[in-house]
Amino acid sequence: MNASTDDEHDVENGKFIRSNRGVKLSNQALLSGIAYCLSSCGMILVNKFVLSSYNFNAGISLMLYQNFISVVIVATLSLLGLVSTEPLTWKLIKVWLPVNVIFVGMLVTSMFSLKYINVAMVTVLKNVTNVITALGEMYLFNKQHDNRVWTALFLMIISAVTGGITDLSFNATGYAWQTLNCFLTASYSLTLRRVMDTAKQVTKSGDLNEFSMVLLNNTLSMPLGIFLILVFNEVDYLLTTPLLRLPSFWLVMTLSGFLGLGISFSSMWFLHQTGATTYSLVGSLNKIPLSVAGILLFHVPTSLQNSASIFFGLLAGVFFARAKIRERSQS
Repeated sequence: MNASTDDEHDVENGKFIRSNRGVKLSNQALLSGIAYCLSSCGMILVNKFVLSSYNFNAGISLMLYQNFISVVIVATLSLLGLVSTEPLTWKLIKVWLPVNVIFVGMLVTSMFSLKYINVAMVTVLKNVTNVITALGEMYLFNKQHDNRVWTALFLMIISAVTGGITDLSFNATGYAWQTLNCFLTASYSLTLRRVMDTAKQVTKSGDLNEFSMVLLNNTLSMPLGIFLILVFNEVDYLLTTPLLRLPSFWLVMTLSGFLGLGISFSSMWFLHQTGATTYSLVGSLNKIPLSVAGILLFHVPTSLQNSASIFFGLLAGVFFARAKIRERSQS
């Protein structure tokens, strides 16, 4: 290939532009990646603040309120004609419902784990998601990974184990919820891309933009969220907690709702531009500033051994990102 020729290559359905300056992500993929990083970091920190600093014991209700805010905003924008959305037909709902169940499970388990585990350890334990995603790609899509990738994944497992052993505030319940969250997050990233393509075939326009997917995902989560609130008996708590009478608490809750919309939209946008591996890859890189912010903002007690485990896990995430970039460039 002539180095002076501008050719575009599709990588995981996202654009990589090859020019005489090398290979770079297109503006859409880059912007969606930045938006996803900012919104996901902000979402975790705000959720941790609501659940721990306010000691709010209704994580499912928090999720439901966030999803309700997203539905209201997108529906209002659609009614005003500022964005276009697909009508929610029964065919579309049937296609999307399985991935929506995973989506709700992912959000709920994240809420429960954040209640018991500090942000830094959550980010390290989330590295396990990369391991599950890589295994899922291998078994579901026959995708082979090179030795550098497997080495990075092994380091991630080691860091998660050592981090848990040296965690001064270890909580078995929180770790169990986080483990389940890793499986659900990997399942979501692996299935969402395929469901996106299938869903397009049952829409009237033959397409499904990010706003339609956000509206669909969050609308379908409402009935399931209400059911889970009843199952976990959060209604009695909501009727008695004084937090719901604090304007400042509602302000933080509403901010979390806007961040929820941001992460819903940006994750759809980013997956639309790239794929499950890149989605997981960027998620591993944004753990570094998130871990530092979590320790500083919430005054997390830590030891030298635990700090070393967290740092080791973050480096493993960077090593994984570099290995995946190299693996992709050689494929």
